[in-house]
Amino acid sequence: MTVLLIALGAALGAPLRYLTDRAVQARHNSAFPWGTLTVNVTGSFVLGLLAALPAGSGAMAFAGTGFCGALSTYSTFGYETVRLVEDGARFYAVLNAAASVAAGLGAAYCGMAVAQAISA
Repeated sequence: MTVLLIALGAALGAPLRYLTDRAVQARHNSAFPWGTLTVNVTGSFVLGLLAALPAGSGAMAFAGTGFCGALSTYSTFGYETVRLVEDGARFYAVLNAAASVAAGLGAAYCGMAVAQAISA
């Protein structure tokens, strides 16, 4: 049953990642990967929220592992950062790495804070 919940969550997260990435990137005429940053920060926020809520194992499998796992994407982040270096955009590569880590951690913290505020 857990595998099915993960697959269902991923079936929602993956297309949402693609659509969000394309929509965000279409609005920015820049080599910087704004779309990937957006989905990764969003996934971090949602996962932080879920981690701080009293969610059961089924909810965590569906939303945490499935949905957030498919919504956020470390592999694309890594690929795009390397591509920026290869294209000579080292500043954007460093900015992408630093912003992704800092914003992801900050978003997870904010998600946890929101969860604690609404469950208090």
